[in-house]
Amino acid sequence: MIQEVKIVNNQVHVALSGNIYVEESSAIREQLLQYIEKGHKDFRISLTAVHYIDSSGLGVLVAIHKRAVQNGGGVVIEGLHGAVRELFELTRLTRVFKIV
Repeated sequence: MIQEVKIVNNQVHVALSGNIYVEESSAIREQLLQYIEKGHKDFRISLTAVHYIDSSGLGVLVAIHKRAVQNGGGVVIEGLHGAVRELFELTRLTRVFKIV
């Protein structure tokens, strides 16, 4: 779920938390797409407080990344740890996103 969203230097900072399954993924997608529709193209997404993310959650992050890149921006992922980091490495999403 989305814990916090704030705009810093025209970059959308999003803090996610908990376990991200299908239900949470669709809500996250809807909220983040609103920022893209308003013209935002740069996102920084913190997964520090995320304990698990399923394939639908990863799909949302990839979809937001794709839309951001199409608009000349991108997505930075921060706070990867534990099982979430392993999943990003296993799916090679560490090559898709800028990881900090």
